[in-house]
Amino acid sequence: AAPGAAMLRRSLWLCFCLCSCPARGLRIHEYLYFQVLSPGDIRYIFTATPAKDFGGVFNTRYDQIHLVPADPPEACGELNNGVFIQDQIALVERGGCSFLSKTRIIQEHGGRAVIIADNAYDNDSFYIEMIQDSTRRTADIPALFLLGRDGYMIRRSLEQHGLPWAVISIPVNVTSIPTYEMMQPPWTFW
Repeated sequence: AAPGAAMLRRSLWLCFCLCSCPARGLRIHEYLYFQVLSPGDIRYIFTATPAKDFGGVFNTRYDQIHLVPADPPEACGELNNGVFIQDQIALVERGGCSFLSKTRIIQEHGGRAVIIADNAYDNDSFYIEMIQDSTRRTADIPALFLLGRDGYMIRRSLEQHGLPWAVISIPVNVTSIPTYEMMQPPWTFW
């Protein structure tokens, strides 16, 4: 397809997604956007989806907050870097325990939110509905699902640069960004 046709499809899809968003908070099958500010090689706007039936919503916009990869990555128990997650956002990998368990562990370490990346590193298009487990527990912080390829590329960049975290802005209002300035990851189709 011609570059203009691809841009038109992307613009129409983005318009459809944005027009279906409620004025306050997010609901299932809607998207939340965040931008990596540093490191520069992954300075893109990423798409995530909120948990279906647990977790809070973003009532505050964070212009510069750390996205800290959990150690261990699955965050199913005590964290080796929990002190760095306090008042920040954790990047967690899917697997090992329920989405809700991961969210609660990050909340217990003082995290403001959790972004759970798929553990299928080649997943660049399939979003998974994160649902509450059967324990009747709750979580108050926002929980978002990120495509596996996006999570992998963020972690890989941090490792290559020897950085303990990325700096992000979340949520990002993509309606205020002209389509031609939207810096989306080159490996993901929007």
